[in-house]
Amino acid sequence: MPVPVEYAVAVDQYLERAGLSSASSRVYRISLASWAWPLVGKPVPRGRERRGAVPPVVPLAVLDEPATGERVDAQFAARTTTADARTANRELSALRSAVGWWREQDWIRADPTAGLRHRHPGAPGTPLSEEQVNALFLLPVSLREHALWRVLHDSGASVAEVLSLDADQLDLSRHRSRPRSSDQLPGTDIEWREGTSQLLRWLLAGRTWGPAFVTDRRAPARATAANVARMSGQARMSYRRAAEIFTTLTRPLDTDGRGWTLHQLSAAGRMRQASRTE
Repeated sequence: MPVPVEYAVAVDQYLERAGLSSASSRVYRISLASWAWPLVGKPVPRGRERRGAVPPVVPLAVLDEPATGERVDAQFAARTTTADARTANRELSALRSAVGWWREQDWIRADPTAGLRHRHPGAPGTPLSEEQVNALFLLPVSLREHALWRVLHDSGASVAEVLSLDADQLDLSRHRSRPRSSDQLPGTDIEWREGTSQLLRWLLAGRTWGPAFVTDRRAPARATAANVARMSGQARMSYRRAAEIFTTLTRPLDTDGRGWTLHQLSAAGRMRQASRTE
């Protein structure tokens, strides 16, 4: 069997041979199609924009790239904040099953779902309260963390979406992000408050290209150009590192001593926006 070049073709061939019922096959197809956006680092269309949205063309070889596992991890974590655990787990299971079959065919070698575990219903994820948010922004943290947290709270956007922003996407005069390209769907931009734009100006310090949020270290040799700051050589901040820093720094504020999650902060932002529109 020839190796398919595109992810969508590999999905078709997997579903043809999976022995699923027509109903299950339809659910799997929808779930697998939704993974196309995060596999190439694009935000999944939300709300009404999701209907009829055409998934991007994804080379199957993308699944073998080292950064793909991190993107899958970030999307699964983000999905658990906007859908119930069973839905998020079902979508992960669909991708994991397809990846397993593709590896058996020797079409890919890596498993970008490795290490991910299903979420249990009722897992910690309660939006932060206003009091908790106020305490959060009194912490003595770096400018990068403060700016990232502000964007998440102001916008209610997913962590993956915010970390994928590039410097040239930030429209600081209008306090929002610009489309990444002409093919980006409308309604997928991110908005924040005026004070946050000032934080972002200080953070960028004149940078107009490359990742908006970067690590403290130089990028590894395998990093793609799009994920490296041109002047400093620093790598784009990963979801795992951002989440680890947030949980560690908020542990003293958490009465349970576990620390909070970035998704709880985003959820608090969405609740704030919803209350303003009521």
